[in-house]
Amino acid sequence: MARLTAPALRRGLDVLELLADEDAGLRVPEITQRLDLPRASTHELVNTLVDRGYLNLSKETGRVTLGVNALRLGAGYERGLDVATVGRECATEVAAECRETVQIVVRDGADAVFIVRIDSTRSVRLVSHVGSRIPASCTAGGKMLLAALPASELDVLFPTDSALVAMTANSIRTRERLDGELSTARRRGWSQENCESNDDIACVAAPVYDRHNACVAAMSISVPVLRWSEDERDRYVELVRSGAATMSQRLGVATVD
Repeated sequence: MARLTAPALRRGLDVLELLADEDAGLRVPEITQRLDLPRASTHELVNTLVDRGYLNLSKETGRVTLGVNALRLGAGYERGLDVATVGRECATEVAAECRETVQIVVRDGADAVFIVRIDSTRSVRLVSHVGSRIPASCTAGGKMLLAALPASELDVLFPTDSALVAMTANSIRTRERLDGELSTARRRGWSQENCESNDDIACVAAPVYDRHNACVAAMSISVPVLRWSEDERDRYVELVRSGAATMSQRLGVATVD
């Protein structure tokens, strides 16, 4: 059954959404043309939104721009955002697709901290805990977060090879290898772990951005090596990149690569 909607409200929202992408604003005739609205209706909509503070109308230029109440709506939305809450929603969706363990991690210094974990529905799976932390260089999510840092900050975190903490024989032990893997992660937009934090687990991850285009988290899919293959890896990469992009959009990111 089709939902009932209010045509006038829809047109008003169309005006707001149009102006959201126009930093210099638009004149009423331009709004009329862009939205294919009757001129009289456009004037009524603009006047109403100006009266309520959602638009500004310059007497000097005749241009219409967003008003302070539009900012209040955006600020109210931002206050309701929480990386863990949004991450849980998005990770649940990805986990339903792959049936593997999906996690959201953030960085604390040189460590990756797990703030969301959606368990695999399979009998053999990764065992981890929300709130646990491991060296960021040992996991795909942590590498993705490190890849977002400038070289100067990496130098502070890892001034020498001895600053890299190993968890398995496959863990990164040199700054040269770390720099190489971070460069690859930046170039392709995702990172990988091959039994570096756990001898039995492989993992892929993708970055999550906020409305300032800052990398605030990473989403990862962890898979037992007995189910790992190159073909499956490609599928997991596609899923985790899509899931991370969706999470970024829900956090208000301006653009997603």
